[in-house]
Amino acid sequence: MDEQKKTYYIDVGHGQISQSSTASTWSFKIQANDEEITQLRELFDQNYSTEWKNFFRAHVPYVQYHYDRENDAYDNTIEQVYGMIYKLGNNEAKSHIESMNILPNMR
Repeated sequence: MDEQKKTYYIDVGHGQISQSSTASTWSFKIQANDEEITQLRELFDQNYSTEWKNFFRAHVPYVQYHYDRENDAYDNTIEQVYGMIYKLGNNEAKSHIESMNILPNMR
């Protein structure tokens, strides 16, 4: 049996997930169950951890962006985030993500 889906408001830049449309700024509106929100939260947490690794790596000037595993990991996770938002999002969210041309299967 499917779990009850609830409305969530997502801010990818800050990794925020809220059930209140007025608590903070948001970019995407989605419908998700508890398991899907947990998965999205884990992706945001993973990118937060990777951002710290990137911060420290940024102080090593001889490593170029396109040869950096942490940047590749961040990019991969951000694609997964946008993929989930596309799957769970309303028509406006889907249209916006399509216009970003960020998902590999849409290129």
